[in-house]
Amino acid sequence: MNVDNTLEEMIKRVAKLPLNAQPGSEFHYSISVDIQGYIVQKLSGMPFEEFLEKRIFKPLNMVDTGFYVPAEKLKRLRSLYDYGRDGQFEVVHGGLNHDFSAKPALASGGGGLVSTATDYMRFCQMLLNGGKLDGVRLLSPRSVELMRTNVLPPTMPAVSPGVGFGFDFAVNTDAVAAGGYYGKGTFYWGGAAGTWFWIDPTDDLIVVGMIQQVAGTGAAAVAGVPDVRGLSHAFVYQAIVD
Repeated sequence: MNVDNTLEEMIKRVAKLPLNAQPGSEFHYSISVDIQGYIVQKLSGMPFEEFLEKRIFKPLNMVDTGFYVPAEKLKRLRSLYDYGRDGQFEVVHGGLNHDFSAKPALASGGGGLVSTATDYMRFCQMLLNGGKLDGVRLLSPRSVELMRTNVLPPTMPAVSPGVGFGFDFAVNTDAVAAGGYYGKGTFYWGGAAGTWFWIDPTDDLIVVGMIQQVAGTGAAAVAGVPDVRGLSHAFVYQAIVD
């Protein structure tokens, strides 16, 4: 069975599953973005990875982003770490840290890209600019505005205190409840491999963090490990003096 047929079979199976909750009553992190990737593939008429390369990576000059790492760049690929039982760093083998030297069988809409802080900063700058960068427009300003606007109904519990959700971004709706540091309209997300970013349109600010550590920090599992992701918010905003 080829990849396209496998994706179609997955969507057919998902469509038959019972709802996890009444629509509009709960927020759940799910495989919805993987399904979005499949929809992009069908509407564009090209493989998902080809669409990303032609319509996003190349126009934004994101030269180091893709679903695998070419042989000539493998020496730049960093290891992924986690904390072992003794509280010391150890390299993760398998899982998130799979073989990135080969093209994957499935280009997922929900994850799996390899990138650099520089490339991802360019992507974020495009969003902060309202959909364009260096004279190249990828999205309309209204599309970006909608993406970073909370679309959860008032009756639905927040993703976390002070946080709603737009189209694929978490959105801060109450800075105090969310931790006290954020400009109005800040949107963000984080990855399982120790990556996070936020875009603050009020303060004209972007922060990209990539520490190559599972879940971002080991604070939940190892006593004394600092919450680097959380501390980054405080340190960045404390540095703003005007």
